[in-house]
Amino acid sequence: MPLQRHHVRRVVANALEEDAAFNDATTLATIGDSQVQATAQLVAKQPGIIAGIQVAEESFRALDPNAAFTPHLTDGDPVEPGSNIATIDGSAAAILSAERTALNLLQRMSGIATLTAKYVEETKGTNATIVDTRKTAPGLRILDKYSVLTGGGGNHRMSLADCILIKDNHIATMQQQGKTIGDIVRHARANAPFSIKIEIEVENIADAIDAMNAGADIVMLDNMTPDDMRQAVQQRTGTALLEASGGINLDTVHQIAQTGVDIISVGQLTHSVPGLDISLDFTVQ
Repeated sequence: MPLQRHHVRRVVANALEEDAAFNDATTLATIGDSQVQATAQLVAKQPGIIAGIQVAEESFRALDPNAAFTPHLTDGDPVEPGSNIATIDGSAAAILSAERTALNLLQRMSGIATLTAKYVEETKGTNATIVDTRKTAPGLRILDKYSVLTGGGGNHRMSLADCILIKDNHIATMQQQGKTIGDIVRHARANAPFSIKIEIEVENIADAIDAMNAGADIVMLDNMTPDDMRQAVQQRTGTALLEASGGINLDTVHQIAQTGVDIISVGQLTHSVPGLDISLDFTVQ
């Protein structure tokens, strides 16, 4: 999923507007609109995986279309403290006004890529794929999910329209009408477009088997123990994929991957990820 420029432009424009970057009181009161030129370096302060170079470039060039942005790395590259990510040559005022927007987005995206890579490393040697969720920052979903891909993970559904995912509240509503897990899957299939996949959340092995027998494409094993996940894998029927979800962290993901599940969804990748520490070193020409 390469980043489309129109998506990048929209996110950056909104972020610059939010920060009032075109009315930077400090820069206007000091440097003003003078023609002072500067060189700035984006420098990593901790080890990780870089993501968001295109977004950082757009942040600076939106305020100075004539700025020269020279990347020294590409998304997905590892960085160490002191790694020079990119150099910006252009208007000193524009660089200073765009600095926070560029860093906010670059740090968040690199933090997501870095954490994803750690999860992927923990699942090596298994068949499990690490995927994200829809627990993304509002307005940043495309960047968040791109960053997961950059870190070596996969994407779950991008939006509510991409997949039928029947969760506990949907199930509770339909169970009040006397429907079993299998009934719910069959009901959804009868009312869904032929091209869309159906996933359902279950909390025990019996419901997992019922869902598989009813033809669910994906069965989400929600907050189940590794032993129960292993039993669900052993009793798999049909072609359903099995997804582990709920409370998964770096300490538990390896054990869960070893159960034989196909997918491990991790909300932490995007909902509470720490940004990678990156700074902007600034020199007036």
